[in-house]
Amino acid sequence: MPPTVIDLRRTEDARDVVHRAVQALAEGRCVGFPTETDYLVAGSLRHRAAVEAMLAHAPVRSGEPRLALALKGADESFDWAPQLSPVGRRLTRRCWPGPVVALVEGNHPDSLVHQLLPAARDAVTGDGQLRLRVPGHPMLADCMRMLAGPIALLEPLAAGQAPVSAEDLLACPTPNLSLVLDDGRTRYAQAATAVAIEANRIRVIRPGIVSEETIRRLSSLMVLFVCTGNTCRSPMAEAQFRLMVADRLGCRPDEVESRGVVIASAGLSAWGGGKASPGALEAMAEVGADLSGHESQPVTENLVRQADVILTMTASHRVGILAQFPEAGGRVSMLSPDRQDVLDPIGAPLPTYRRCAEQIRGHLAARIDTLADSIPRS
Repeated sequence: MPPTVIDLRRTEDARDVVHRAVQALAEGRCVGFPTETDYLVAGSLRHRAAVEAMLAHAPVRSGEPRLALALKGADESFDWAPQLSPVGRRLTRRCWPGPVVALVEGNHPDSLVHQLLPAARDAVTGDGQLRLRVPGHPMLADCMRMLAGPIALLEPLAAGQAPVSAEDLLACPTPNLSLVLDDGRTRYAQAATAVAIEANRIRVIRPGIVSEETIRRLSSLMVLFVCTGNTCRSPMAEAQFRLMVADRLGCRPDEVESRGVVIASAGLSAWGGGKASPGALEAMAEVGADLSGHESQPVTENLVRQADVILTMTASHRVGILAQFPEAGGRVSMLSPDRQDVLDPIGAPLPTYRRCAEQIRGHLAARIDTLADSIPRS
C-alpha cells in the first residue's frame, strides 16, 4: 500500500500533520521527513519492527552505524556522548540544528545507548561509534518534542545520491512508509557534511554542503575579551593573547586563526569603528603587537553565542554580560583568576598603560595553559 503523502506547502494546520506523524511513529511505523539537505526516514527505536525495516534498506558505510540518531538539539549530545571533546562541543553548538552529521564515540558507560533494546543499540552503533544529527527542518523537531523515546534516521540513497525531494525519496529503496511529508525540493539539495569527532580533532569523512574550511572555523576556539569601550584594555588583552597563542603554536600572530583559534574583543558600551587609544597603541608596539588596525565593536548576542570563553576586565563587566545574556553563565569569567579588576588607563599617561598591559599579561599567563588544552589539533 503506498504511503500517504502530505504536501506541507498546502497544509492549513501544521499541528494536525505533526500529530499524525507522531502517532505513526509512536505506533512503530516509518515516516519520511524533509530536512534542509535531504529527505530521511524516521522510526522509533522503541519498536523492533521499525528498526528492522529501516536496517533492511540502510546503506552500508564501513566502520559506521547503519542508522543515525536524531537529537532535539546540541545539548542532548551529552546524553549519548558524555565525553564529547571541547572541539566537538564547539562544533555541535554552532552548527546544530543544521546540515552536519557527527560521528562520535558511543561506548561511554554513561551513554544512553546502553538503555536501548539490544536490536536498537546494534542499529545505531558501529565500531563503538554513533552518528548524530539535528536536522534544521522544523517538522521533525516538532514531532520529536512530542515523542517520549529516541528516533532513528535512515539516510537512503538512490544511485549513490541522497533524495532531495519527496519524489526522490519514494524512488529510493525504503521500508514501507506510512506517511511522507512533502515540502518540495530541499533548501540546499545537497548531502549533509559528515564529520568524525576524534578527541580534540575533527575530520571530514564525507563532503557535503558545509565546506571543510567552514567546519574548521566552526570548531575553532573563540576567546572574547570584554571591557567598557573596547579601545584600551580588551584590545590590549586580545593583542597580547594572540602573541602568546602564536608562540605556543609556533606560527605568526596573523596565522593563529587558521590554526583554530579566533581571538576578539568588544565593549559593553562601545561604538562600532573606534580606534585604539594612543596609549594602548604605544604600549602594545613596545611588546611587538600592532593595534593600528583595531576597530571597536559592541558586545552583541551573536558574539556572546559564538564565544567559547568570555573574559572580562572587571567584575562589573561580568555582571553586565550576565544581565543581558544569562545563558552564557558557564562561559564568562573575569580575566584575573583572583578576580581582581584590571586597571582602567583611559586618559592616563603612557606609564599607566604599561602597567595595565603588564597586569593583563600576567593574568593571561595564568590562563594560557588551560585555554591551550582546548585548541583543536590539525
